[in-house]
Order: sequence, then structure tokens, then C-alpha cells
Amino acid sequence: MRTTSLLIDGDILIDAGTGVGDLSLERLAAIDHVFITHAHLDHIACLPLMIDSVGDMRATPITMHATAQTLEIIRKHIFNWQIWPDFSVIPSAEQPFLRFATIEVGQPVVLGARTITPLPATHTVPAVGYHLHDRTSGASLAFSGDTSICDPLWDAVNAIDDLRYLIIEAAFANRERELALLSKHLCPSLLLTELEKLRSRPEVLVTHAKPSQVQQIAQEIAAGSGPHRPRMLNAGTILEF
Repeated sequence: MRTTSLLIDGDILIDAGTGVGDLSLERLAAIDHVFITHAHLDHIACLPLMIDSVGDMRATPITMHATAQTLEIIRKHIFNWQIWPDFSVIPSAEQPFLRFATIEVGQPVVLGARTITPLPATHTVPAVGYHLHDRTSGASLAFSGDTSICDPLWDAVNAIDDLRYLIIEAAFANRERELALLSKHLCPSLLLTELEKLRSRPEVLVTHAKPSQVQQIAQEIAAGSGPHRPRMLNAGTILEF
């Protein structure tokens, strides 16, 4: 029932929603990189609190990766000395707790044996998903982030030849299909239609369901699951690849 945050190998976060609160202070201090899909609060809520909590426990700054548009929003509205201090200059500009790194769709970021590449997404604010590839295992995971109907996303996902997992959203039950379209999210009927564009057969895991609609969304997905047989992603799930 917490908001979006995926922990990769102990040192990378994809988004920093309230799921971050499940981690101990020591595990938070071990996170070197945070990749943000977009600037909505449910995906960044714990970012300023995390940095505030562990900045003085670290020898190097945490790197926040996001598109130029998302960085601009977060710097303007969060790290602005009004909502929260600007940790990119605390305790000094030379040795800050936080540094910003700009990413672009389709341009990979290489961290050791891992490559993280932003994927296209369609949302109410600038947004991306992510493709995680491990060169050691030769396997990949794709995460849609928040998205609605988005053909460029499927073009990118279908180009991944070693896709083992696809994590994709369905925020609303079918009774709120029009609201899903308005807010640029998916509901089960939209999700199942979108999955018809997926050519490979990864394990498909569904996330981002509204807490009051989780059971209904799960039932609607199961009732019309199609060849990909998507299922709900539970909090605390560990995926290995």
C-alpha cells in the first residue's frame, strides 16, 4: 500500500516514494543513485527526507538521475529553500549531499555491470520508464513508470531481446476508465489492450493500483489476462536476474 520505489542491488533506487520507508537507516545510506521517472509526489516523497537522514553518513553525494524537465520541476518546487533545503550545496557546493545528473530517453547510464536506459512514457508531466540490463546475467527488466497509451514505449520494449520482467502500471479499475485516460494512467482494459503490442513473453507484473481498488483491479486483470497472464506485484517482492 506504499507508493513507488524499487531497490536495485542495494545501491540504486528507481523512484523514491513512501516504499523507501521500509528500509533501515543503514540500507538508505548505501544508496548511491536514485533514478526518478517523474516529479509527482508519490514517486519522490521520500527523496528529500532520505537525503536529510543519511547525507552526513556518506562520503560521497547521492546522485539523482532525471530528465532535464523533471530536474527543473524538482529543483524549483522541492529543493528550493522554501519546501526543503537545496542539498546540492549543503554542506558545501564542493562536497554536497546531493548531485543532479541529466538523462535522456534512449541514452544508457552504465553503473558497473548494469545499464539503465530511460524508456518513453506518456503522462500528465514529463515522464520516463526504465530498462535495467545486467551484462553478467544477460537479462533485462523494464519498468513503465506512470504511463498511458504509448506506442514508443512498446517499440523500445520490443527491441529488448532478453526481457525477463515487465513491471507496468494499472492505477484504476475499469469503472474509472475515463478518469484513467484523463489522468494518463492505465486501467485493466487499457492495460490488456496495450499488452497486445508486446511481442516477447516476459513475466508481467502490475503495480500502482489505487489502494481502495487493488482487489477489483486484480480481479479484472485475472478475468481478461490474455496470453501474457499479468499478475499484481506485491510489496517486498524480490526479482532475480
